[in-house]
Amino acid sequence: MGTFARTSAADLVAWLALFQGYLVAVNGDNAKYGMPMAFTITTLVWSAIAYSSQLQSAGELGNVRAAIRWGTDYFLKAASRRNRLYVQVGDPVKDHECWVRPENMKTPRTVLQINESTPGTEIAAETSAAMAASSIVFRHTDRPYARRLLNKAKLLFQFAKSHKGTYDGECPFYCSYSGYNDELLWGAAWLYTATHKAVYKTYITEEAVSAVLDEFNWDLKICWNPSPPFSGHDQALKSYKDQVDGYICSVLPESHYKIPTTPGGLIHLRDGANVQYVSAASFLFTIYGDLLREYNQKVQCADKQFDSTHLLAFAKQQMDYILGQTH
Repeated sequence: MGTFARTSAADLVAWLALFQGYLVAVNGDNAKYGMPMAFTITTLVWSAIAYSSQLQSAGELGNVRAAIRWGTDYFLKAASRRNRLYVQVGDPVKDHECWVRPENMKTPRTVLQINESTPGTEIAAETSAAMAASSIVFRHTDRPYARRLLNKAKLLFQFAKSHKGTYDGECPFYCSYSGYNDELLWGAAWLYTATHKAVYKTYITEEAVSAVLDEFNWDLKICWNPSPPFSGHDQALKSYKDQVDGYICSVLPESHYKIPTTPGGLIHLRDGANVQYVSAASFLFTIYGDLLREYNQKVQCADKQFDSTHLLAFAKQQMDYILGQTH
């Protein structure tokens, strides 16, 4: 364990309780940011749900569950008190000044929280989504743990709805620029997926915000719903297919949006940290491509149609590029 400078007694007590979780910054910092951490866990859970049999065959399902649990154990501790959530550990400015391995860091371990007087709807709803989704993964292997996660997810979602306020405590590093409506929909969607309760379905159908976006990331997931939007069993969710199709069209280079690519074929979505957006897109193209194949559907982009085979090939090509196949 490293030694830490300028850490208050209250922060030290909280930090010692929050020893798990992940250091999620991409720029070498040793701070723990709740917003991108929760999104990462939710996305990892989604892969464990969608591809559990493949992960099992590869001998990796246990490792994935362990990685998820390392995050959810942290969230349970961070949300140990009702209407309070610890959302950051560390001083990002000081951490950014010194890139060292965690074992040798001597930066302050400042702890930030949200509560009734200083709300943060985005991060509360995002953490709710992570815990609701994770409950699905553990419901057959550790039912009491799954129940704890789901109960806490419900409380956090209620907290996010009843104490609305944009969270900016992690600025300028992980500010929420898109507002909190997408996180509330994201949290409700995962709660509906986990519980099938009408109250959450009502929220995602009646509070839906329409948009065509070309990104899916820790701050922006307004166009996505983890429930299949065209299963044929739920007409109320079908409106989400238009939003998902809009996202697909906005990313595919062959569509009418004309997304730029590198000479080797990697799409360019952002000037900074482009690979994280490309990898997120590849994940969603894989998820959606499999759904299109299952329900025999296609994506309509202006005068062009794209089937599941096209989407899955595109996702593979992007990941192959990231892994080094650039020609």
